[in-house]
Amino acid sequence: MTDAKAAIIDMGTNTFHLLLVEFDQGGFKTIYKEKVPVKIGQQGISENNIHPDAEKRALDTLTHFRKLIDKNDIQKVYAFATSAVRNARNGSQFVKYIKEQVDIRVNVIDGAQEAQLIYDGINFSGSLNAENSLMMDIGGGSVEFIIGNENEALWKQSFEIGGQRLLDLFHYHDPILGEEVVKLTQYLKEKLVDLITVLEKYKPKRLVGASGTFDTLTDMYYASSKLSKIQGQSVFHLPRAEFEILAQKLVTLNKEERLQIPGMIPMRVDMIVVASCLIEFILQYVDASELVCSNYALKEGVISRLINKNEMLPCTDMESAKS
Repeated sequence: MTDAKAAIIDMGTNTFHLLLVEFDQGGFKTIYKEKVPVKIGQQGISENNIHPDAEKRALDTLTHFRKLIDKNDIQKVYAFATSAVRNARNGSQFVKYIKEQVDIRVNVIDGAQEAQLIYDGINFSGSLNAENSLMMDIGGGSVEFIIGNENEALWKQSFEIGGQRLLDLFHYHDPILGEEVVKLTQYLKEKLVDLITVLEKYKPKRLVGASGTFDTLTDMYYASSKLSKIQGQSVFHLPRAEFEILAQKLVTLNKEERLQIPGMIPMRVDMIVVASCLIEFILQYVDASELVCSNYALKEGVISRLINKNEMLPCTDMESAKS
């Protein structure tokens, strides 16, 4: 690792993440991290378009991120955009506009690249062992599924069935109606045929979820159990029976009631209902006794690659940009 510091930006469909790190003796320490509910998929994802309002929120957030990067004198910036941008008709124009306005080069990655980085992050967290696990990361635009263990990813695929898409398609009433859940479940059965087939082949007994929805579910479980998360802890465990109780509760409450649940955060309150329905659907095919929740995902997958020098990752070199 030649540069002592780096900035990683994950431009998700729902949330933009900034992670500033310093590398030290084969590891890293976090200088600063922030997540902003930019929701670039809002008002446009179903039409494969980035809405002007979403574009403005994105630019404002990236301008804010750039100031923090400069303040910390960081030269290497690794920025990644996922489902909402890669599927938008105006995605390339949007990326070009970011380069012009904020001078950050955004790498729009495909689903396979996204899934691999998520696997790298989950593995880096220590969530995996020698046994095969099904890993999942529920984004706003896409959901990545990986089957593998601590040694390798055996199968991976990205599906464009993220929380914002499911919200737009099925969650018309609040609380969600039983018939909407039935339609959602039928839709998942149709869209996830490839996944169901490989689950029958590999029969993983572990389910590992990456960040986002899984962070919030464990926050709610810990709050209800009067437990505290330890700072720096990267792996959490949510018993299946406790998840089932939470999931059943979420489908019966409206938004205001969901916000009152200890551990719930406003940026997850809309999407967590359909995301929980998705997890329940998956648990029909994975005989797991608990949900293993990795606090590491795509951003930490990038860090893992930088530490291990697995490959050259495209980045914005601020020093070069100045000259």
